[in-house]
Amino acid sequence: MEIVADTSVLIAVIVNEPMKGILVALTAGAELIAPPSVHWEIGNALSAMLKRRRITVDQAVQAIYSYQQIPIRFVDVELEEAIQIADALGIYAYDAYLIQCALKYKSPLLCLDANLVNAAKRAQARVIEVVP
Repeated sequence: MEIVADTSVLIAVIVNEPMKGILVALTAGAELIAPPSVHWEIGNALSAMLKRRRITVDQAVQAIYSYQQIPIRFVDVELEEAIQIADALGIYAYDAYLIQCALKYKSPLLCLDANLVNAAKRAQARVIEVVP
């Protein structure tokens, strides 16, 4: 089974947030897929954590190492369709890429972001909802 992995899920795992165990269990035996944008969102999320002094540079580097150990298959999504989704739902393109990925690959989106979960449901994408 393929599962679309959102950045929020990956960050929770690589920085050892309380939801890590549940997320690892939910993805056991599944193939994680994601649009290529997730790779850059990881860097953005870590830099935001650094800026807010939630983590140190050493912790960010360790998180990157942990991220690199997660087997994720990066898959293409159609930019035109993602932009149409973004417009229809009033969301950012990065979120639309994830929804487009879930729809295109007929795979559920695993996400901790309530706004993205709601948008995905409105787009008729399957969602694995985890309440933090």
